[in-house]
Formats: sequence, C-alpha cells, structure tokens
Amino acid sequence: MTALSRVITLDPAEFAGARWGRSPLLTRAADLGGPGGFTDLLSPAAVDELLSRRGLRTPFLRVAQQGKVLPAGRFTGGGGAGAEIADQVVDEQVMRLYAGGATLVLQGLHRLWPPLVDFAAELGAELNRPLQVNAYLTPPAGQGFATHYDTHDVFVLQVDGRKQWCVHPPVLPDPLEEQAWGGRADEVAATAQGEPALDVVLEPGDALYLPRGWLHSARALGGRSLHLTVGIRGLTRYALVEELLTLAMEDPRLRATLPYGLDVADPEAIRPELDETVAALRDWLGTADPAALANRLRDRSWPAARPAPISPLAQLDFAGSLGPHDEIVARGGLRWQLATDGPDRVVLRLTGRELRFPAYCAPAVQTALDGDPHPVADLPLDDDADRLVLARRLLTEGLVVPARRV
Repeated sequence: MTALSRVITLDPAEFAGARWGRSPLLTRAADLGGPGGFTDLLSPAAVDELLSRRGLRTPFLRVAQQGKVLPAGRFTGGGGAGAEIADQVVDEQVMRLYAGGATLVLQGLHRLWPPLVDFAAELGAELNRPLQVNAYLTPPAGQGFATHYDTHDVFVLQVDGRKQWCVHPPVLPDPLEEQAWGGRADEVAATAQGEPALDVVLEPGDALYLPRGWLHSARALGGRSLHLTVGIRGLTRYALVEELLTLAMEDPRLRATLPYGLDVADPEAIRPELDETVAALRDWLGTADPAALANRLRDRSWPAARPAPISPLAQLDFAGSLGPHDEIVARGGLRWQLATDGPDRVVLRLTGRELRFPAYCAPAVQTALDGDPHPVADLPLDDDADRLVLARRLLTEGLVVPARRV
C-alpha cells in the first residue's frame, strides 16, 4: 500500500484531474481499510510520550484556547539539571491547560516522530511536493480555531475520537501564503454563516482532503479528538512571476531612475512611466531564459523538502569498511542535477551546495544516484580502487546509504 492510497481511494490520475486544487474529498475508513487506520502513525500514547518524555520545545507545541494561541510561557520551562533550556514543554502545565479546554497542536511531526517522518517522505515523493505534518488534540466538545482557510492544501486524518467538520467554499480562490484568512476575517465569518458545502463527522480512520482556500472549522464530538493535518506545500504561477521579476533586474530599462521631482501620488503623473515600464517588461519577458528561471525555482523549492534521515555513525562505519560487493543506494528524497563544468569536470548540484567530480566519473555518479541498489563493483569505472573512492565520497557526503552488505 502506498502512502497516497492510505488517504484516498481514487486513482491518482483521477484525483489529480478531478479533485486536486479544486474541491474537497471525503474518504471513509471502510474504504481505506477500516477504523483506527492511522494509529500506527500517531496514537494518544504517542502524544503522551512526546509531551512528557522527549524534551519537546517550542515551536513544536502550540496551545490554543478560545481561538487564540497562548503564550509559550504558559506551558514551558527549564528542563532541570543538565538540560537548562528555558522553553521545554512542562507536561503537568500542558495537562492542566488541556483539561481546562485548550487544544494542543503538535507541529513539525514530520521531523520528530519516526512513523510520520517515513510517511511524509513517501507521500511527498508521490505528490512531488514538500509536506508538513501537525497533530491537533482537542478536548471533549472543544474547538481549537474559528472558521478559517489555509494557504496550502491539506489531508486531515482522523486518528482518535470523532470530529465534526463544516466546510464552505473559498472567499478567495487559491490564496497565496501572503493572503492569510485574517485579512478577510469579516468575509470569512459571513460566509461561515451560510449553508456549508460539506458538513461531516470524521470517525477514526477517515480522511478528508481540502484544497487551499476552502473555509473550515472543526469541533470534537463526545470525547477528545486527535487528528493529523498533512500540509502540502506547492509552487504557484505567482512564484514564477516573482522569480521572473528578479531576473528582470538585468534589463537596464527596468533599472532606470524615475524622473526627478515625479509626484508618485499622482496617477496621471506616473502614467507615462507605467506605460514605459510595462512596455520594457513585456519586451524583456519575450527573452526570458527558461534555464535561468528553472535554476531559480530549483533554489527556491528544493530546500523545502529534506531527504530521508541517515544514521551518521553507521554510515561512517559502513564507508570505512566498504568492499566492492557491498551495495549502495541513493538516499531517499535526494534532489540532484548533474551538469558539465568545463571540459574535464562535472558538477553535482544539490540542495544548498555543489560537488565537483572528474568528467569520467559522471556515468558512475548517475548510476549510484538512479534510485536502484548497486554493488560498488558494478559502478562504471575502470577498477575497484576508483569505485571505492567514489562510493566512499558519496557515502560521507550523505548522498547514498547502505543497501546491503555482503
């Protein structure tokens, strides 16, 4: 079972064409494999462990009450002898706030909790999007936040308890991150008074997909409710506009100084400059280089998703005793591009760094990073000595990991 098939039953192509970014999708536990279908990812016992035994710090926990986020000082303190860090979560304070009606929001679980680290990596690879995972623990009959919208798509996965969700159409379709719902609070509140597009109760194992911009509110029914929210970060066409504008600074016409004494508050005074600027921008856009734009989008998007975790000590031990028949495989989620760098070298572009190799190593680097496991002896180089040197470098740089030891 793939990660995506755990949250939808539609064929991925049908989901992409009919639902993605367009309309909500409710999928019941019975269709996904039965109730309680997400407790392997997070459970109430796991929440207890995170809150009390993992030295959790802000901002990995938020606490909300009556629609407002409480100051971190209400539930954090020092860690005691040997851990004098002032912002560690204090479990008894969290317990009192929760018992008093506060909602707990565990943030960034895709970086903290191993089952969610793996799940987020697999789902992100299938969607080709960076993900974030938060958990919301709502007390009986509680509501953490008023009706609002998110600026990214989400999957809601009901883990424990029952929660009623009211979903309304967007007041602003496809909002950007800079267009948060608070700037349209009155319009959001007015729309929330109308008939919802979806009014459903999520039971354990149910999943709900919400595109960005769709209004929603949720309230626990009966006992407590625990759900996961998987936030899906994506690039927009406006991101292309932003990067194009950055590249456009190379055009001298667009760097020109406005006339001396121009009254920028006068629409008629700025009209000639606006016309000239639009014309210059239109001319420049006709010459925009897709390769330059792709480079900027790469640098913008790649850092949003981390590759799979590695085990540093085991990795170095493996590299130190590496033999020709040991197998290596590309690190999961690694982003890379291999390009020429002059006549004798190639450059391997990674997130935030570049590595250079002799040109004759290019086929071996491509083989090692193609996603399949390979014995070191099968790397296309002249002899085992060269193969071992390359493989050790790829291991110590964190680009490949052990696949199998013979």
